[in-house]
Amino acid sequence: MISCNLNRLKRVLCVGAHSDDIEIGCGGTVLQMVEQSKNIEFYWLVLCSNPTRAEEAKRSANVFLSGVRNKTVVVKSFQDGFLPYLGPPVKECFEELKKDFTPDVILTHCRHDLHQDHRLVCELTWNTFRNHFILEYEIPKYDADLRSPNFFVPLSESHAHKKVKRLMRCFTTQQNKQWFSEELFYGLMRLRATEAASPTRYAEAFCCRKMLLGTTN
Repeated sequence: MISCNLNRLKRVLCVGAHSDDIEIGCGGTVLQMVEQSKNIEFYWLVLCSNPTRAEEAKRSANVFLSGVRNKTVVVKSFQDGFLPYLGPPVKECFEELKKDFTPDVILTHCRHDLHQDHRLVCELTWNTFRNHFILEYEIPKYDADLRSPNFFVPLSESHAHKKVKRLMRCFTTQQNKQWFSEELFYGLMRLRATEAASPTRYAEAFCCRKMLLGTTN
């Protein structure tokens, strides 16, 4: 098991296709980053929403980033389920993002995610940011597309509980979905902690495709 220290991060980009994706995939990691330093600058981008879901997304982002001094929360209104078919406007959104923000780490969807919106977000993230540290988070769903991750972030019980409670509180429109449950969110974090031999009971997992070890001057 090789350890990687994320304490020196200054700028973090979080990208999600839908209003709750970032929180489900990496909400605990974000909470841990915020606790370590209120000086980290966050850019939080959600692509798909309607007016109700947009309000949920903004409220949740501000709850998860509570206390952060420098944050940008952007919620777009692309149609849920149609991202791959919208083409140029979605691509232009990423090109504008590249001009506005240069992150130290990017948290985005996984390449192997079977949801078409998630998959496109991942592809455009890699197409847009060619020389950045990118971690791909996972979203549990009906499609059963979870794989074996290779990058783990141990979470304290406090951060795990905060993640789940805030998810349930902020996204009331999802309460009728059979998969949107505390048991599922806790269960996945518990499983990933076991796989990582985490010193804590919970962890979030990511796919890390490329990492540069060391630097050259």
